Amino acid sequence: MTENEKLKKDALEYHSKKPKGKIEVIPTKPHATQRDLSLAYSPGVAEPCLEIAKDKSNVYKYTSKGNLVAVISNGTAVLGLGDIGAEASKPVMEGKGLLFKIFAGIDVFDIEIDEKDPKKFIDIVKAIAPTFGGINLEDIKAPEAFEIEQTLKKELSIPVMHDDQHGTAIISAAALLNALEIAEKKIDEVIFVVNGAGAAAIACTKIYMHLGAKLENIYMCDSKGVIHSERNDLNEEKKEFALKTDKRTLEEVMNNADVFIGLSKGNVVSPEMLKSMNENPIVFAMANPTPEIDYNLAVKTRKDVIMATGRSDFPNQVNNVLGFPYIFRGALDVQATCINEEMKLAAVHALAELAKEPVPEMVRLAYNSQNLNFGKEYIIPKPFDNRLITKISEAVAKAAIESGVAKNPITDWKSYEDELIDKMGGEAKLIRMLQDKAKSNPKTILLNNAEEYNILKAAQILQEEGIAKPILLGNKQKIKDNKEEFGIDTEFNIIDLHEEENHEQVQNFINLLAESRKRKGVSPHVAKRLLQSRDYFGSMMVKTGQADTMISGFSKSFGLTLRNYLECINTSSKNKISGMTIVLTEKGPLFFADTSVITEPSTEDLIRIAKMTAEVVKSFGIEPRIAMLSFENFSAKSETSKTMANAVSFLHTNHPDLIVDGEIQADFALKEELLNNFKFSKLAEVHKTANILVFPDLTSANISYKILRGLDAAQTVGPILLGLEKPMHITQMRASVDELVNLATYAVIDCQNRENKKI
Repeated sequence: MTENEKLKKDALEYHSKKPKGKIEVIPTKPHATQRDLSLAYSPGVAEPCLEIAKDKSNVYKYTSKGNLVAVISNGTAVLGLGDIGAEASKPVMEGKGLLFKIFAGIDVFDIEIDEKDPKKFIDIVKAIAPTFGGINLEDIKAPEAFEIEQTLKKELSIPVMHDDQHGTAIISAAALLNALEIAEKKIDEVIFVVNGAGAAAIACTKIYMHLGAKLENIYMCDSKGVIHSERNDLNEEKKEFALKTDKRTLEEVMNNADVFIGLSKGNVVSPEMLKSMNENPIVFAMANPTPEIDYNLAVKTRKDVIMATGRSDFPNQVNNVLGFPYIFRGALDVQATCINEEMKLAAVHALAELAKEPVPEMVRLAYNSQNLNFGKEYIIPKPFDNRLITKISEAVAKAAIESGVAKNPITDWKSYEDELIDKMGGEAKLIRMLQDKAKSNPKTILLNNAEEYNILKAAQILQEEGIAKPILLGNKQKIKDNKEEFGIDTEFNIIDLHEEENHEQVQNFINLLAESRKRKGVSPHVAKRLLQSRDYFGSMMVKTGQADTMISGFSKSFGLTLRNYLECINTSSKNKISGMTIVLTEKGPLFFADTSVITEPSTEDLIRIAKMTAEVVKSFGIEPRIAMLSFENFSAKSETSKTMANAVSFLHTNHPDLIVDGEIQADFALKEELLNNFKFSKLAEVHKTANILVFPDLTSANISYKILRGLDAAQTVGPILLGLEKPMHITQMRASVDELVNLATYAVIDCQNRENKKI
């Protein structure tokens, strides 16, 4: 199976899993009782209807309009697929809705309209516009896209933006400003070459002109060559850029150019063309998936080139997700009547300035780079930068207010910033960060129970995504048979303990195990028997450095697997083993401890658990805030609460910089309005809720996260073993594919952190 065939199979499986598609509608109000339903519908619903009838602006107060965007297309210019029709465009529009939600907390209805006539299309959109707070036009072909957007902007009083045009324009404009600064060039003096003359290219060029680029310095090319004044085949949009020139080809206009903007097709710029450009050339090769000139070829050809592409595997990715969620967020929050030039330029400058600020540790960790500093390889922020929502949305909202198009101006900007942070899709951000970090330095990982579908599928994802290098432990023939049955044709390194070729390795492990545990009753005969188990064999592989890490436990209990590990791997000299589980919530990750090892922790155990968990959380670039949980709040009447209070007292005295408090009830630790009842608390002092929950015993910790997992109320990662001498982990019994991939991802990062001595 080729890579394209694998992608096709996985993509179809991804979209067809229940529930079908990528987005759904869920209730936001209580609906369990008859009273709830009478308020939600008849007769109670009449009251907000009457209020809106009196004053249409009340629709923002009583309905979801203010946080609802329509993503609308007719499917005439979908991705790189062209005119595939309204129905076929729906997966893309759902995908856009997903991005709106996870990056900016904006709800979306995707609307696919089977109409190519621009006037009829406009009439349809105008008719449904009262439903929405904003309209994102998508994948509509030029030149109709220009007429549709311009008319809708003129005739509707809500924000309308064709992201294919303006999204790329805004992101590339921010990158351009910074590239010009690095190149020490002025925008009103440089010579531009724009290759491509579609909606995006024209929108990009116009925003560059708003920033100061001169029309007489811009050469635009389409598929027929340079757009010049003697051509008679130009539409109205292209005519604006028709220069009086005798240059006719891309090669001619590239000579002595300063800036190349590519929105065309791959490999149209040769090394010779690049060499003919002026000193410190700026090249934005944004065709996807193949840029106009390959990044590596460009930097090899010109050491002084400042390069951006549309790809995530090269520096300076021009990615629309840096813009549209946050632009609409700011526009919606002030009830803007449009997205005007002032708002777009505010987004440009905010994005450009953000790239000059020190990069947060979490972003550095996500990209495994300490060199994310403003310069040639960092001229625009990364998509996973949490500051985007505050910097861009606030800038857009302020521009809307200052330009007079905001119907609901913001006055308390600090509260607004807090609201923006709460709107981010926190449950997915940590996973994306962890996977990017793992990919930067993947490790070999042993996976037990490799005959199982979930293990095989997880191994396929880990290997093909470059997260880890799986080694499968299991029956080789069964693994091969199951791979064929499940349609998994990825090649793996497989170890079958019963094959002759492994006997010498087994014998070496027998000698090592017997020697290391000779005073624990393990003779060579006993060691031979133990090493028939994959847990023991795999542990010895990790111990001897033949694998970096291991995951087992898919088909047996956590305790039994841990016991097998401990027969081979020591605990670290300073720590007792404990377990941590990451619970991914909409507002960000929570770290539960100890969820898997110590049944009734002592005060000393609790201190150790809190410190070890805090070290892991710090390694993610997250500030640890610890709540020592109990069923009481700061009263220490029960023995359980006294134990927690004693641990807190020790941590306050010996680790005063650690944000920790308790004993405290879980709901008070997680809700700021409840936490504020205890102003003396270290958690209340920092005005932030806890993100580490240390439980008083294993029973409460394990039950708590298992309830969330069983209800599918939150995604979990773990349990993660803390305190072992080697990076070994144990999965939950019958873990899902996603759970296995997430735990394996952490296992890789555990290896990386140990190499770097971060934990």
